Amino acid sequence: MQRFSSTGPATTPAPVGEAENVSKTFGQTRALVDVSLGVNAGECHALVGRNGAGKSTLVSLFTGLQRPDAGAIRLAGQPAPGPADRGAWLARVACVYQKSMVVPPLTVAENVFLNRPVGDRGSLVDWKRMRAQAHELMLEWGFDLDVDQEASTLTVEQRQIVEIARALSIGARFLILDEPTAALEKAAVDRLFERVDRLREGGVGVLYISHHLEEIYEICQRVSVLRDGELVLTGKVGDIGLAQLIAAMVGSAPPRRATEIAAARTSGLGETRLEVNGLNVVSRSGSVYDVDLTVRAGECVGLVGLRGSGSSTVGDAVAGLVKARGGSVAARGPVGYVPQDRHQRGFAPQLGVDENLTHTVLGRISGRFGIVSSRRRTEIAMREVQRLQIVARTLDQPVSNLSGGNQQKVVVGRALAAEPSVLVATNPTVGVDVASKEALLDAIAQVRDRGVAVLVISDDFEDLRVCTRLLVMVRGRITASFDTPPWDRQQLISAVEGLEVAV
Repeated sequence: MQRFSSTGPATTPAPVGEAENVSKTFGQTRALVDVSLGVNAGECHALVGRNGAGKSTLVSLFTGLQRPDAGAIRLAGQPAPGPADRGAWLARVACVYQKSMVVPPLTVAENVFLNRPVGDRGSLVDWKRMRAQAHELMLEWGFDLDVDQEASTLTVEQRQIVEIARALSIGARFLILDEPTAALEKAAVDRLFERVDRLREGGVGVLYISHHLEEIYEICQRVSVLRDGELVLTGKVGDIGLAQLIAAMVGSAPPRRATEIAAARTSGLGETRLEVNGLNVVSRSGSVYDVDLTVRAGECVGLVGLRGSGSSTVGDAVAGLVKARGGSVAARGPVGYVPQDRHQRGFAPQLGVDENLTHTVLGRISGRFGIVSSRRRTEIAMREVQRLQIVARTLDQPVSNLSGGNQQKVVVGRALAAEPSVLVATNPTVGVDVASKEALLDAIAQVRDRGVAVLVISDDFEDLRVCTRLLVMVRGRITASFDTPPWDRQQLISAVEGLEVAV
């Protein structure tokens, strides 16, 4: 049931944000191709599409972080400001990203007026006036938040409120919400929807980006679908059925390669190497409730879930990086781990390729007094360089100087260097080009075929080619399983979106 009417007012309001025939290319990748999309005042307009469809690129154009190669961006009916005029951009459009932009040590009021101190020109900050204005803003928009509270103590939901309030305080009436419910519980999602309704009634136009398609039908009036950089469908939510929406996202053309392995290894598997029983974890990145799974030697299980579903938390638990509140994780043999974010946890940027690749085997290549054998380090590093086709000038070149694809290869190589019995790979091909993706997936398939138990955690269907079995996670629970490839793409997408539960 739709929460709000999709008919809108009798007269069409002027768009608060409009892209007219915009195109954007990065190297050989056509991120956007002749896309036209407008968001009206007082409406919530959904933007959906699979990963890599072009959503983030369009947001970067709407917020002035990128300039289109062709076409035009207009805000409130006027041409977009120049790229250097950040103040003018902020006064017209604001984006609340998945990653919070709140400064933890500051109070709510200080975050709302960040870089805009309240006070007379040339004088010190008027703290009392700042708090009063922040309080008035909260009351005006119905936000229940203490302006003196330190931001470090805020929940994910409360941080979103601060960022929305900051945008409204500047005067922006075009708000972009990027996956706003990914880390929210159901009650918080309901409260967010009420706030969006209030914003619309106040004349704010909202571009709502979400992978949860059921939310589109509850909160939005119009929906647009991007696929491979092109706008393939747009219209009133009430006129577009769920099956039509999913078909537009997936498309009818076959992918570049089969999205499943040619011959699934469903027999001849070895012993159980990884066993997770009743796992419960509370985490900001996605809590987990009563998760059970097993992975056998020579098997590659795909754990598929949207951001915030808890799938990456399962990987962290297997790697011993988060503490479980309940349940157990048992791994027979060493565990290799590819983290979700290579920049935060994947490599030491100022160290060389060889040092990064051999982090996991220092005990093996060190002598009696802890001195690392340079010969053994070079041997192992060269093995991984050749296996993953890592391109570097020298082995001691800092990883920070490599391309994104080669950095990711170093992260995977580091996990494989220890010759693990269990490999956990979270988004193993994120942010890499096609050639790098093939090299990474081929390396994972090779260790699978040599008897390693592999758990691939990803929502990129290309990554799932190497999997022999799939488990789907939605809001912290395993809700569906796909046991034998090939898998129906539309059924899989429906399950990932939480629209079908068929364990």
